[in-house]
Amino acid sequence: MTMSISKDRPAGLIAIDREMARQHADAIASYEGATATAQRIAASLKSTGRLLLLGMGGSHAVGRAVEPLYRALGIEAVAVPLSEQLGEPLSIEGKTILVTSQSGESAEVLRWFRETDGGTSETFGLTLEEDAFLAKAVPSLVGSGGRERAFAATRSLTVTFALHLAVLAALGADSADALRALRDPEAPVIDGALAALADVGAIVTSGRKLQGLAEAIALGLTELSRLPCFSLEGGQLRHGPMEMLGASVGVVLFRAADPTAKLVGAMATSAAEARSPVIVFDASDEPAAAGATTIRFKPAAGMAAILAMLPVAQSLMIAFADARVENAGTPVRSTKVTRSE
Repeated sequence: MTMSISKDRPAGLIAIDREMARQHADAIASYEGATATAQRIAASLKSTGRLLLLGMGGSHAVGRAVEPLYRALGIEAVAVPLSEQLGEPLSIEGKTILVTSQSGESAEVLRWFRETDGGTSETFGLTLEEDAFLAKAVPSLVGSGGRERAFAATRSLTVTFALHLAVLAALGADSADALRALRDPEAPVIDGALAALADVGAIVTSGRKLQGLAEAIALGLTELSRLPCFSLEGGQLRHGPMEMLGASVGVVLFRAADPTAKLVGAMATSAAEARSPVIVFDASDEPAAAGATTIRFKPAAGMAAILAMLPVAQSLMIAFADARVENAGTPVRSTKVTRSE
């Protein structure tokens, strides 16, 4: 399988380019504008000590990414897809609930509020659309810049992370490094990584503490390239799915300067030994894994690592798709706002 770069940039990717160009500024504005509601959510979390994060698609991936950040502050945080909560619900009593939907109008959001009679007194929203159902239903953090128009989530992810950063800061977390990642973004080259993935027919992404970020990028890769691209937490990838690895399966790993860095490095080595092309987005201070293509960042952990890596990983995601399909960024079986279940 070979890659051929499109001569004319597809309209769908041009729309994504516009969102990408705005995302840092909108994320900073979102963080700065979120203070009052973030403090209200933080007060709820201090009272309940438990957090249920509900969302679909990229919104759920954000929930997965911030789970460990809230847990590190003593909050018992669990992220569940809204569809799963509708079918096999966890108890919502005695918990702070954050419902995330960039459009604020997806089918599952509407049904969850209908079936729970408006949620609970400790229910809050995260959205990009101030006039949407979600923002009117419950007190909500609303990202700057309005609804994302392009298909795959890019700006909406970065903005939603910035809204969570405001809540984490209100809980006492230090936001300085994460804000620095937004104000002075890193731009390591991705050409080698793109070339390494030239002949793969599928990609698996993986992380440990950055597993939620890995899931967000896998979703975008699938949406844009229309190839099977999925995510497995590092330990889960070890327990059997290593059998799929080989020259036709790319592996994209995310590693930060945290206690799980060596585990991610060991996976990179194992995957390379299995002949898979391996890409490591690396914000650790560990040595590069032999046989892997490393995209290096300044040492960082948590939200700082997420916000540093995310736009660069998005760029790789977009370039990979542009090389694979004629009209990347234009959905053929999906819509931006999913209005049916």
